[in-house]
Amino acid sequence: MTHRGRLALLLGGATYLGAWAFGSKPLYPVALGLFAAVLLARVWTRLAGRPYALLRRLPSAERYEGDDVQVRLRVELERAHAPATVVVRERISKLGERETLVPARSARSYVLHALPRGRYVFEETTVAIEDPFGLDRIEQPLSAPGALLIYPRLVELDRLFSESGRLGRDGRRLLLRRPAGFDLHSVREYERGESLRKVHWRSTAKRGQLMVKELEDSPRDDVAVVLDADPAAVVGESFEVQVRAAGSLLFGHSRRGRRAVLVVNSMRREYQRVHSSAGDRREALDLLAAVEPEPAPPLGVLLADEAGAAARAEELAIVTGSLPATLVEQLVNHALGHRSVSVVLVDSASFAGDEMRSAFPGLLRLQAAGIAVALLRRGDDLAARLSAGSAGEAARA
Repeated sequence: MTHRGRLALLLGGATYLGAWAFGSKPLYPVALGLFAAVLLARVWTRLAGRPYALLRRLPSAERYEGDDVQVRLRVELERAHAPATVVVRERISKLGERETLVPARSARSYVLHALPRGRYVFEETTVAIEDPFGLDRIEQPLSAPGALLIYPRLVELDRLFSESGRLGRDGRRLLLRRPAGFDLHSVREYERGESLRKVHWRSTAKRGQLMVKELEDSPRDDVAVVLDADPAAVVGESFEVQVRAAGSLLFGHSRRGRRAVLVVNSMRREYQRVHSSAGDRREALDLLAAVEPEPAPPLGVLLADEAGAAARAEELAIVTGSLPATLVEQLVNHALGHRSVSVVLVDSASFAGDEMRSAFPGLLRLQAAGIAVALLRRGDDLAARLSAGSAGEAARA
C-alpha cells in the first residue's frame, strides 16, 4: 500500500468516526467510499499481474564521453487481467536511483544525458505495479544485470612526438637497437666456458655463486603504453586527460602497423594488446572506459618486473601525473640501455582551478638522456601536444 492509500484509509476512518459522533448520515457513504477505493485498488493491483522479467536494451554502437545514451525498457507481466502503471526503479553506479513509468505490454525509453567516461553498472532493479489512483503498490525485485561503457574521446595523431628519435647529449640522433626476442625462463648455475653476458647478477648476489639466465624465445610487442593510475597524482579532470592521452598513443602506434599493448599500473595490472584488429580495439576501449584511479605499487615496480608486458616491449611510452626522482632514474637507465622511452606528463596541479603549476626538475634529466617528453596542462590541445611538433615545446615548458 502506498502513502496515498494509507492517507485514504485514515481519512475514511476519521470521516466514519465524525459521522458516528455527530450523527451525520451523509458522511457514511463518503467514509465507505474511501474504504472501497482502497479495497478496489488492492484487487486491481492483484489482477494487473506480477512482473517476472525486465528487458533492457542499450545501444550497440560505441558511446563516447559527452554523448546522450538512450535506454529502452520493457516489463513482462504474468497473467495480466487489468491495466496498471508499472514503475521501474533502477540503481545505477555513479548516477544513483531513477524511476521510469513503463506502460504495461509496451516499452518506454529514457535518456541519460552527457555521460562522462566510465563504466556504469545497473546494480539493482525493482519493478512496482500501481493502480491508476496510486493507492496500492506491489513491489518486486528483478534480476536485470547490465553495464554501460562510455569510451574516452581520443584524438587521431598524424605524427607522434616520440617519432623524432632519441637525441644524444651532442644533439645527434642515436640508433635504436631492437632487443632480442627472448624472455627469462629460469636461472641455473654457471658452467665453465659460458659467456659472462648470460650471468644473472641479482641471483648471483643472493646465492653467492655465479648464476646464468635460461632464455626462451618469445614474441615481443613493439610498444607498451603504460597508464599510471596512481590517485595521489589526480586533481580534478587530470586523470581523464591521462586516459585520453594513453588511448590516443595506443591507437596511433596501432595505425602505423605496430604491435602495441596497453598496460594499466593498478593492483590488478590489467593489460590489453592491440594488433590491428577490430576485436583488440574494442577490448582496449573497454579497458580505457572502465579504468579508475586506485592505489597500486609505484610505477617503478611495474617497470622492473622482467616478466611483465611493459618490460618485454621494445619501446616504452609512459603516461603519468607524477615524476618522482626514482622513476626518472629508472627511465634514464632504460634509455641508456638502448631502449626507446617517451613520457607524457600530465601536470595535475594545473587542474586545480587556478594558475598553479607543478615544477618537474626531472624533465631536464630526461631530456639529457634523449627521452622525448610531452607535458600536458589544463586546456592544452591534446592532438597538438602529442604530435611531433610539440615534443620540444612540451619538454621546455
